[in-house]
Amino acid sequence: MRIAIFGDIHGNRHALDATLTDIRAQTPDSLYCLGDLVGYGAFPNEVTARIQAEGHATVMGNYDDGVGYDRGECGCAYRDATDQELGQQSLAWTRRETTADHKAFLRTLLPEIRLEVDGKRVLLVHGSPRKMNEYLFENRPISSFQRLAQSSNADVIVFGHTHVPYTKTVDGVLFVNAGSVGKPKDGDPRACYALVDLASAAPVVFRRVPYDVAAAAQAIRLSDLPDKFAADVEHGGATVAAPAAPGR
Repeated sequence: MRIAIFGDIHGNRHALDATLTDIRAQTPDSLYCLGDLVGYGAFPNEVTARIQAEGHATVMGNYDDGVGYDRGECGCAYRDATDQELGQQSLAWTRRETTADHKAFLRTLLPEIRLEVDGKRVLLVHGSPRKMNEYLFENRPISSFQRLAQSSNADVIVFGHTHVPYTKTVDGVLFVNAGSVGKPKDGDPRACYALVDLASAAPVVFRRVPYDVAAAAQAIRLSDLPDKFAADVEHGGATVAAPAAPGR
């Protein structure tokens, strides 16, 4: 059984459209979404409407929670004051632009999804099995992964939230970060999702999908959202140095 798992779309309609086209070309048996449909991007309503119309089983992300319930913060747990301010601007804009019916749909998203795939127990969450906004970075202490492996009642745990794809096996449990469709942070601006085939010699394949990045960035710049969100889309979240001053 081959399943496609994607998430962290963040209002990027262009990336979502290209990703779903690529997924269909791979002919998986089923599709699942890890949430964060909204935030940062210019198309929260269009992305939410497409996921709703297609009926993909979807986990609630922290941004879906923040916008769906009109909360005062997005649950992003920023430590940097500048990032915190940018996050608040994104949340305020997205709450204002997202329609009431789409907010109602965001509130229906699932806290987790459990599957049995090829005899393996598979758990889909947004951040981690403990909290929807917990960042499971690849370089976290191994003890953190060990605790999750022991407590999650799963053989495979698939998640997102950090926007950086990776796989790691700890104590017999396969951890899979599916990356991000609409806001990658690994320096590659292409959309990313995971194809999972647990009966294969390569159980996880990350697909990188080109899309109209310029159009997605331009839509952000035409909105009231900070320009940094457009630059992040253009550069895959990589920090771009300012041009050097001309010499004298």
